[in-house]
Amino acid sequence: MAPRAVVIGPPGAGKTTIGRLLAQRLDVAFRDTDDDVVRTSGRAIADIFTTDGEPAFRAMEEAAVETALREHDGVLALGGGAVLSERTRERLAGHPVVFLSVGLAEGAKRVGLSTARPLLAGVNPRATFKALLDARMPIYRSVAAVEIDTDHVEPDEVVAQVVAALSARSAASS
Repeated sequence: MAPRAVVIGPPGAGKTTIGRLLAQRLDVAFRDTDDDVVRTSGRAIADIFTTDGEPAFRAMEEAAVETALREHDGVLALGGGAVLSERTRERLAGHPVVFLSVGLAEGAKRVGLSTARPLLAGVNPRATFKALLDARMPIYRSVAAVEIDTDHVEPDEVVAQVVAALSARSAASS
């Protein structure tokens, strides 16, 4: 069993929104590893970051991704930082990974640079978000089979682009 699509990208790219719509379009289940971490730990992600620190959260996230890749055969959305784990990147090899990219201005507008996102809390959330994008873009691209730009594109159109790209990828590999 393997996911039909694994959706990755930075905060504000639309992983959950697009993932849910894509799952509906493909008539499969949707699963989000952030939700899995919250359910398993019984705590909000921000609480885990505050109480236990980022390394503890990343360990929980890595375990959640491993389990979901093994158990889930629908659309799977990963947390924005999940690809920072080398083990997770190795586990993603061979899966249909869809990277939803978003630019700084659009991403900042979408996330509102709120404190609900622990990595964006602080003195200058916009600079933090830019640094996050700069650091992670090459990693997202290294594991992605498909990249879709979500800036100024309606969710239904993003989903249509994802479906077309996955279909083209599937046709090319068969």
